[in-house]
Amino acid sequence: MPMTEMTAETTDLLQRLIRNSCVNEGTPESGHEIRSVDLLESYLSAPGVEMKRYEPVPGRASLVVRIAGSDPQAPSLHLMGHTDVVPVTPSGWQHDPFAAELIDGEVWGRGAVDMLDVTASMAVAFRRLLDSGFRPKGTLIFSAVADEEALGTYGAKWLTENAWDDVKTDYLVTEFGGMRIPLGNGAPKLPLIAAEKGSQWTRLRVRGTPGHGSMPYQADNALLKAAEIITRLGTYKAPLRLHSVWRQFVDGLDLPAAARIALTTAATFDMALDRGPEGTAPMLYSATRTTFSPNMANSGVKLNVIPDSAEIDIDIRTIAGDDGPKVREMLREAIGDALWKDVEIVAEGDNPASESPTRTPLWDTLTKVTQKLVPGAKTIPFLIVGATDARYFRRKGVTSYGYGLMSERISFKDFAKMFHGNNERIDQESLRLSTELFEQTARAFVG
Repeated sequence: MPMTEMTAETTDLLQRLIRNSCVNEGTPESGHEIRSVDLLESYLSAPGVEMKRYEPVPGRASLVVRIAGSDPQAPSLHLMGHTDVVPVTPSGWQHDPFAAELIDGEVWGRGAVDMLDVTASMAVAFRRLLDSGFRPKGTLIFSAVADEEALGTYGAKWLTENAWDDVKTDYLVTEFGGMRIPLGNGAPKLPLIAAEKGSQWTRLRVRGTPGHGSMPYQADNALLKAAEIITRLGTYKAPLRLHSVWRQFVDGLDLPAAARIALTTAATFDMALDRGPEGTAPMLYSATRTTFSPNMANSGVKLNVIPDSAEIDIDIRTIAGDDGPKVREMLREAIGDALWKDVEIVAEGDNPASESPTRTPLWDTLTKVTQKLVPGAKTIPFLIVGATDARYFRRKGVTSYGYGLMSERISFKDFAKMFHGNNERIDQESLRLSTELFEQTARAFVG
């Protein structure tokens, strides 16, 4: 499809957002999202538009832009992007992760998929609405928030707790869905995110007995016990949860009866998953189980001292109903009583899973706009296995979805690998589709 002025504009804005290098390392002084707030504020400034910026700590800025609706009874819509990105290991990349080069119709760079592409598409759609003199019945909000990659403490969480009147809405769209699911027959199946897993990040302390490093025989080495615990956690399979969103997802795939039954029956599920198209198993496994990923560990005070303590940080993502005490039960089951007696839970997160209904006017609008842009496409409910800022709005009663539109050029396998991975990139056709999606959805839903 030939390049359009709109696609070029979205491409340019995405490149500038990537080059701002708003890398969130999880510390208050990282992120520097104020760079992208300055950029977007300048880009969206227009007569009559209401624009506010918030900076809970220096440099950690968010922007909220509103077009007030003419009818207080009409439903309101909030398009929310984030501007921060995760750290990167440049040696693993084919191209500079912050140069935002356009190569063969793709923009390369950290954040190209997560989620600066969507943030740029939302901003360009909003700008096009402003330029057209759009005067909606329902209030339309665009926000570009900080700190999504570190629990939203200075972004969406802060805004919902301290500036609720400025961001409240009936419906919200944020990241991310719309990639082509390589399952089922016929027209493209596009996941529209209606739910997300919770997180219960946990730190374990493993106890041992100190001693001299020259005498390891029969030593009570905390690091060795930690290594065994890490291995057990890495191979542990939590109970399968074939929840309602999963069943709606499978029903929407238009699979043959045998395949549909295999993916909704515990006895056959794992075999069916492993026989699926390449690249699908990791995400679909995580969508149906609470997962434990031990990702950080440390121990010891000196090389010649046998450590009496070791700590393990575990990224735990929960299916609804598995939160809290059930996670601790699973940890004990995975580790085993012999080792559990030497384990202490020293830190534990509390972020329960969340879900929105799928039979809503916004769902219908997103589906109709999608079918116009991708003829014959079918939206199907899905649960995102990571965390998004949608959870803060769901807890306030807001119907919240994750969505965008991916072209055929971005495979499901590549899409999943690029999140927080190497060689992140997005093609310009996906940028066009997402920008069209957000503009047309706003016109149809609040216009």
